[in-house]
Amino acid sequence: MNISLPEGLKAWAEARVAEGRYSSTSDYVRDLMRRDQEAEEKLRTLRAMIEEGVASGVSERDPFAYLAELRERARRGVIGSDAA
Repeated sequence: MNISLPEGLKAWAEARVAEGRYSSTSDYVRDLMRRDQEAEEKLRTLRAMIEEGVASGVSERDPFAYLAELRERARRGVIGSDAA
């Protein structure tokens, strides 16, 4: 695969290599593509979670009571678990 870049982007990629952050401009481009792929996967996951939340409907819970519960769980170090 060959990629044509404008001079400014080519200079930018070459500067990353010159800094020692990458072994070659190809290595730099591969890293950018991997990061883009990871970001896209995270975005898909986030969108799926948002859709799940929207589909779950409106909660009957008191939001202030729930916030207090979350704060208490955080204080006890149990945030992220299903334990109340």
